[in-house]
Amino acid sequence: MTSSDQISQIDPAAAETLTGAGALLLDVREPDEWTAGHIPGAVHMPLGSLDLAAIPRDRVVVAVCRSGKRSGKAAAALAQAGFDVRNLALGMKAWAADGRTVARDDGTPGSVA
Repeated sequence: MTSSDQISQIDPAAAETLTGAGALLLDVREPDEWTAGHIPGAVHMPLGSLDLAAIPRDRVVVAVCRSGKRSGKAAAALAQAGFDVRNLALGMKAWAADGRTVARDDGTPGSVA
């Protein structure tokens, strides 16, 4: 079994580069966290509802949560299932601290809950 410590940990700049090249940004936080603010273009699928069949296998997946722990679990499950996956180290906290865009569904500025 693949553990979360065997998954490539990437920083916000690398995550943005990968998503710009077509990677899927998969946000596994809870609905209230997503509503408060998320990375524009991300796909929301809470960890407890992770559906591997709904995730495209032909794209790199970048998993993200608030701090990197839940997304590490999601990334390990994805890697075990054969996905090419990375984990955003320190999650949304690192993304926001790096000054990158966090938005709500309506496009207004969001926050990391």
